[in-house]
Amino acid sequence: MENEKGLVGTSTSKCITTGVQAIVRIRPLLDRERLLSAESCVDVVSEEQLLLDGERLFTFDRVLPPQTEQGLVYACCASNLVRRCMEGFNATVLAYGQTGSGKTFTLGSGPEVDTSVDTRGIIPRALEDLFTYINEVDPKLPAPSVSVSYIEIYKEELRDLLDSATPKKTIQLREKDDGSMVLIGCSEVVVTNVDEAVSWLQIGNAARITSSTRMNKRSSRSHAIFTAHLKQVKLVSALQPSSSSSSTGGTQSTSSQSRPLGNVSQRIVSKFHFVDLAGSERVARTGNVGERFKESVHINSGLLALGNVISALSGNKKKLLHIPYRQSKVTRLLK
Repeated sequence: MENEKGLVGTSTSKCITTGVQAIVRIRPLLDRERLLSAESCVDVVSEEQLLLDGERLFTFDRVLPPQTEQGLVYACCASNLVRRCMEGFNATVLAYGQTGSGKTFTLGSGPEVDTSVDTRGIIPRALEDLFTYINEVDPKLPAPSVSVSYIEIYKEELRDLLDSATPKKTIQLREKDDGSMVLIGCSEVVVTNVDEAVSWLQIGNAARITSSTRMNKRSSRSHAIFTAHLKQVKLVSALQPSSSSSSTGGTQSTSSQSRPLGNVSQRIVSKFHFVDLAGSERVARTGNVGERFKESVHINSGLLALGNVISALSGNKKKLLHIPYRQSKVTRLLK
């Protein structure tokens, strides 16, 4: 939730750029649903609209039908954000939905990272594009540096997925003077190519806390944030203001002009968050009890807090008095 965030783009041929976008991907019916002769309750009306239960019409920035391939999902949701990240903007992609709706598959953050051309998710594709852009940087400039971190928020506690030996209580979330948030005690690993970045992604995925529920055999019990940190140096034109005075008819006038000083180096730091949110759950449907029930309470509380922040940011700016970032760890971390 920084300079630039959300999901950007509407198709491979027609992309737009705004602060926040909502893109819906409809999953296909599961095998057990087909065996029960179940029918889809969602109908795609157009590229931006869907009909739920044949009655309620919803409008989004883009609606992706069940047959949509992973490549088009990436083109709609993240490809333009990678370029913007190289330009110095922060970016965030959030995968939100009910448990078992395909969030982890869409992002590519499962226990075994799929790197095949057709079925790989958003994160492996974004990392490949990021390093492609880096390889195109002017060789006269210092090479950009990329590092990755992977954090899990489990019952409002922070866990370092890249270093399971790190005690939970040693990771602290602090606010800087400029209002931005920083993690203290979290691993940040430098990577030099796509393979290294994907290998760390897979290590973190394997360390995530999962469990079986009635709705999903491998349900994520936490919110997870994989972040690519980019540091680079760019040349920018510098101008020095100069003033000149002249006298006409006894009146003296002063005009300001700028003269070029040449190019100066500027250090740019940006980051790209990939957020795999735990699925929203109804206890009556998941059958969670005991520890699973407590997890559900924390999951739904975090999602509610995130919804409140998004609603506040997208509301009337004239009436905007307070953004409730402090309601949960996930909203504070993405601030």
